[in-house]
Amino acid sequence: MVAASTHAFGQVGIALAFALAVTLGITAFGDTSGAHMNPAVTLGLWAAGRFPLDRALPYIAVQCAAAVAAAAVLRWVLGPVANLGATVPALPVAQSFAVEAGFSALLGVVIASVASRRERGDAGPFAIGAAVGVGALVAGPLTGGSFNPARSFGPAVVSGVWTAHWLYWAAPIAGITAAMLGYEALTRSRLPRLSIRAPSSRSAESGSGRSSSRS
Repeated sequence: MVAASTHAFGQVGIALAFALAVTLGITAFGDTSGAHMNPAVTLGLWAAGRFPLDRALPYIAVQCAAAVAAAAVLRWVLGPVANLGATVPALPVAQSFAVEAGFSALLGVVIASVASRRERGDAGPFAIGAAVGVGALVAGPLTGGSFNPARSFGPAVVSGVWTAHWLYWAAPIAGITAAMLGYEALTRSRLPRLSIRAPSSRSAESGSGRSSSRS
């Protein structure tokens, strides 16, 4: 919306903004809530048996409510610009589904890979942010580059633009779920139940110390 309103940057700038927003969100909230920020990620983790259903449904409700609130704030700040960022396919529906599902699967593989590694350091948020940024750069002109049902839901509710909206739920959920199940089957790695990032080595050492003292 800012790009459409000010013409300050193009598709590369939009993709970079998406990437940085996701990176910052995971860095800030990864250790507290897991920083899913995406119903498709939440459902993918649940399908892989790594996130309980009784938490998945509230997570999805909050994700969608936050997206609606964000779209409403943007409408108040910028006005009804660019349909408030509503995602509308520029390709036929079948091709748009393939694009959204394909890039969603790529995102799912990256998340599963980052989450399953024991020695991740702080690179995880950047890897996931980069996957989102690449998807937004390539798929943005084709489908809007959503890969996130909540990201499409919020603008649709506030703007009233529901064109092929089902696609932005079905394709990301199908792509990310298939990727996480496939990664799980291929590697037999355990995905964490909540957090994308591993505990720090300091926390691990302190935990080991407590265990030793008990024994």
